[in-house]
Parts: sequence; structure tokens; C-alpha cells
Amino acid sequence: MIIEKRVENFIKEHQLLPANAHVLVAISGGADSVALLRMLIKLGFSCHAVHCNFHLRGEESDRDERFVRNLCQEMSIGLDVIHFDTQAYANEHHLSIEMAARELRYREFERIRRDKNLDAIAVAHHQDDAVETLLLNLIRGAGINGLTGMRVRNGHVVRPLLCLTQEEIHHYLTHIGQDYVTDSTNLTDAYSRNKIRLKLLPLMQEINPNAAENIAQAATHLAEAATIYNKAIADNNKRIISVQADGITISIDTLLSTDAPKAQLFEILKPYGFNSAQVNDIFKSLYSESGRMFHASNHTLLRDRKHLILRNNPTGDPVTTHTTLPSEGTIKLPDGPTLKISRIVPTETWEVPRNNNICVLDASRLSQPLIVRHPQEGDRIRPFGMRGSKLLSDLYTDLKLSRMEKQQQWVLCHDNRIVWAVGLRTSEPFRLHGNEREVLIIECCKPKIEETT
Repeated sequence: MIIEKRVENFIKEHQLLPANAHVLVAISGGADSVALLRMLIKLGFSCHAVHCNFHLRGEESDRDERFVRNLCQEMSIGLDVIHFDTQAYANEHHLSIEMAARELRYREFERIRRDKNLDAIAVAHHQDDAVETLLLNLIRGAGINGLTGMRVRNGHVVRPLLCLTQEEIHHYLTHIGQDYVTDSTNLTDAYSRNKIRLKLLPLMQEINPNAAENIAQAATHLAEAATIYNKAIADNNKRIISVQADGITISIDTLLSTDAPKAQLFEILKPYGFNSAQVNDIFKSLYSESGRMFHASNHTLLRDRKHLILRNNPTGDPVTTHTTLPSEGTIKLPDGPTLKISRIVPTETWEVPRNNNICVLDASRLSQPLIVRHPQEGDRIRPFGMRGSKLLSDLYTDLKLSRMEKQQQWVLCHDNRIVWAVGLRTSEPFRLHGNEREVLIIECCKPKIEETT
């Protein structure tokens, strides 16, 4: 048949499946997935089916399962049936039913593919699905990458029917005399996607009967444009972003020198959970006073003087987080650096390290426990070489620390006195005098920055 030949050519053109591929076929019992299974079998691929019963539609869900079981038995196709308590999973993970069902099925698809050593997972999305996805993302205000439709391949997941419309699929099933089941939820406009399918697309096709086809073609063009766009974004990021172990720093001047700074900023911040409205506010802040902070679920961004500083949100309460130092060994501070504690007996040739990341103390003058905590309001320190003390907050200001950097600082305390502003300054009263029998050395080791491409 012509339609089967089109699918075969589409698979070859996009290199979706090798000639002798063993394929896991996701089958709901609906027209699209039934057609997919029948076509792949007809084209000579070795298929194993998987059906998910999400238990969301009562007897109708069980009806679909019975249909799939009977179909696979008639065709002598191996079948895995998976049952889910979808509602419980959605509640537990704070997801919509649609997102919960998606997570559950794709996780199990991949597990079965690995267990059975199959080449790919075939799903039955078609051209109309791709068009609906594009329109849905357009309505939601997606960027260019959200307007490229569905990918023909995503890892091991392939979509061989993206070259067909739903109408063509129905004609195919009628021609071969194959029945299927209908999900009643697809016939209501309770969901946004269904409203697009049942109301918006028919209206657009009244204006232009080829609307769906034209939109699909536009998505193809946008996908090509997105390739160029993403390369430009990545190239700019190399100049704009410096990567730290706990986040990134964005040069404001370099960002503003790009051709489309707001789009650049959106693509940088989107992976960290910032939406388009937040990015608009952040972009406006570039032309106002520094100091504003913006929050996503797991990250915080500070508009500093010349940079945007993005960091992971700390897991502990800065007011109460404190850690007792061991007498020797290594300890990782929560959302902070690692401290290495050692003791030595100084020799005549031994020299005191001149490094703010190393604190050297007279062990005999210090009793355990030594406490490391976040700074508190009113904390004072007498920095090495000074006669008087000063507010710790003033020391941070003198060192030109940003608001976010101030919040991430730690101090080493002995009897409620600050011994060391960790990684910055040692307190004068605790310095060495040259006659110490035992020296306590505490080294602040900040996490290494991972290389990025």
C-alpha cells in the first residue's frame, strides 16, 4: 500500500530503525497505535508490544486492555501489560494526571527495552499531534525550541507516523478491516489539547483547508532555524557565563552586547527553573539598581553590580545551620566548602602558610568543640593585624562580597568568639606567636569547577 510505503520511506529518510530492528511498540488500543503495530509488522520489523493500564477510566481502561491482549494474541505478538496507580503517583509527586501518566509509561518503556535488549521504542504520534503540540506551546508562550513540533527521534523513542495525518491513519485501518477502541476522554474539550483538536484546528481549516499541513511544514522550518539559533546561543554563552561549582555567573555587559540579549538570557535561565515572566523582570533589572534577588524552586539569582549571580538554594537554615569540627580529618559543610583539619608539631624550618584559605592556630589554646556556622547579625571579628574589632558585615563589604556571597559565608568559632572568617581572614587574638608545641591547620577546599563545552 502507498501509505505503508510512505512510512517505510520516512523511517529510512530519518534513520529511525535499522533493517532488522527489534522494536518495542507502545499500544493503547486506539487507532494510531494499532495502525503503528500493523504497519511495522507489515514492513518486516520484529515487534514486542507494551500496554499501560492507568486505571483512570474505570471499565473503559479494562476494555482497552482486553482489546490489546486479544489483538496481540491474534497476531502472535509478545505483550507486556503494566498496571499503574496513576492518581496516587500524581498526588505523591505533585504532578498533573497527564504528566504523571507520561513519566510512568516512558520509565517503564525504557526498562522493558533494556531488559529485552530491543533497539527502539516506537510511539504512535502523528502529524496532527505535532501540530497540536506546536499550537499548545505557542499559546503558552514558548520560545523557538518549543515551536519545532515533535522530534522524530528522542533517544531510543522513535515516531514513525509523523508523516501521516490522523485521517490517513483512519482510512488505512478501514482499508485493512482493522478495528480499534476509542478513548472517550479524547471526545471532550476538558483538556487544552482536546480544545485545540476539536475547536481550534477545525476553525483554522475553515480559513485554510491545508492549515495543519502548513503548520507542520512551518515546524520543520523552525526546527532548522532552531539549530542555527541554539548554536549561536551556545557560542555566546562561552563568552557570557563563568561556571562555579554551585552555580554560574553572567557578565551583564557581555550579555547586553549580544544581538538578542533577552532571548539569550531566557535560554540561559530556563534550565534553572525561571519562566518567561521572571526573565522579563530580571532583564528589566539590568537597567536599574543592583541588589535585587529572584527565586526559582531550586535556585536564586542576584542582580549584582556587573554580574548576575545564580546559585543553588541552600538546603539548611542559614540561621541555625552549624557543624562541630572533628579534631582531625575532613568534613563537608552543608552547601559549602570542604574543611581539612590536621595537626603538626612545627619544626624550626616550618613556615606559616600565607593563604587566606588556610587557618593556622595554636592547638594548645583551643579546646573542643570548634563550631562552624553561618554568620549572625552583630558578629564581630578582629582581623589579623588590626588593633580593634569590626562588624563581620563591614569586613564583607570591604572585601566587596555580593549579597549572595555574604549569605553563603561561614565562620569558625571558639567559645562564641570568631576565630576565622572561613576563606577570608583569621582573627588576631588566635594568631601564632612562634613558640607553639602543636599547630592546628584548617584548610578550606572549595569544590572544583566542572568543565563545560
